[in-house]
Amino acid sequence: MFFLEGAISPGMAQMLMFGAIFLIMYFFFLRPQVKRQKAQDSFSDNLKKGDEIVTTSGIIGRITKLEGNVVQLQVDQKTFIRVIKGAISKEMTEGLNKKEE
Repeated sequence: MFFLEGAISPGMAQMLMFGAIFLIMYFFFLRPQVKRQKAQDSFSDNLKKGDEIVTTSGIIGRITKLEGNVVQLQVDQKTFIRVIKGAISKEMTEGLNKKEE
């Protein structure tokens, strides 16, 4: 390593360290979050009438009407609520569907 002495300045080594930290954060934190968000968006776009879903607050219902970004859910025989598509949880809905099978 004597031949590399002085080849990399302390400032350059520090820049490489920050770059390595950024890459680690990207692959372990940012990239998985972006993949989860894309999966959630795809799930929300593929909702259809009759699907049984779970909201992020834990309300279970069946979709009766889709109006753009608003979803009408039937939670009991004569009880209907309206929620925004973003309030529907992909993970919780999949968990509910697995338990029913």
